[in-house]
Amino acid sequence: GRATGGQSGASRTRSTNLTVDDEQALTDPVLAPDVARTAPIVQAQGVTATYTSATHSVASFLGTTPSYFDISNSTVAAGALFTDADQQSASPVAVIGNTVATDLFGAATGSAVGQSIQLNGQNFTVAGVLAVKGSSGLNDPDDIVVVPLSAAQNKFTGYAPTLASITVQAVSADVMNQAQNEVQMILDARHHVDSTNRDYQVRNQAQILTTATNTTQTLTILLGAVAAISLLVGGIGVMNIMLVTVTERTREIGIRKAIGASRGSIVAQFLIESLIISVIGGVAGIVIGFAGSAFPVLGVQPEVQSWTVWLSLAVSAIIGLVFGVYPANKAAKLRPIDALRYE
Repeated sequence: GRATGGQSGASRTRSTNLTVDDEQALTDPVLAPDVARTAPIVQAQGVTATYTSATHSVASFLGTTPSYFDISNSTVAAGALFTDADQQSASPVAVIGNTVATDLFGAATGSAVGQSIQLNGQNFTVAGVLAVKGSSGLNDPDDIVVVPLSAAQNKFTGYAPTLASITVQAVSADVMNQAQNEVQMILDARHHVDSTNRDYQVRNQAQILTTATNTTQTLTILLGAVAAISLLVGGIGVMNIMLVTVTERTREIGIRKAIGASRGSIVAQFLIESLIISVIGGVAGIVIGFAGSAFPVLGVQPEVQSWTVWLSLAVSAIIGLVFGVYPANKAAKLRPIDALRYE
């Protein structure tokens, strides 16, 4: 099993050994004073939602109680959440995510409210459409259908006492660890286990967030290093091109110096050429970036910020100037007599 802690003082307990009685025990105000609310959850796999001729394979199908929405900070963009009365009467009502609503009803997701959809052939009335949470890359939190726990048990999972998970919310984020300890103490006693042989796992969302942050920072450093190496390689490439150019135009440089061209004008000429080459490369990269942004990556639609375009051009210009200095100086230092003799 697995118990997980959530944001804003929330946590989740997940295990094939967890039961509804376990969930009720976690609400004991004496044994768990730091637990604010809980939500039992059952899940069904391979659920397909259908409306007229439109179908959608649901990524996450949950049966739970209304407290789940408070714990997960879920709100509706249209319609309403199901209620305790729906839970008690096993009403066939569903709250669907924006992705599901869009696939079944098109862009006007609000029109889904009150409509009857089929979930694996079972009729459910759409009570509400959840507000968009946005894709997290590897999964889509908006690809979800939530129904009352009793309705899910009635039509999908059966009335077995086991749960897929229990989501727990602490009174506040400050007492997250205390709430987690209380959850573990209660479940240890009920399951007759201890820290060495637990049949469930506890995951604290604050810890998960810390791990995710550290991972993101590591990836940022890694990508920064890759970008720096790419810029270095690109700069060396520009410098090599300019060195070849200087060699091929040695006689031209000699003639210019012989008729009075100053060292500064020679340096400026080759720096400008290096700058132009670099900026052309930057513009090409921007065009490719714009073209690539038209295609979603892992479900995320990339956006090109205007400041990144200007930053790219600025970096390209700087690379051209920095790596053009050596070839430009080499050209400027050529002696006219030696340059004119060059074959």
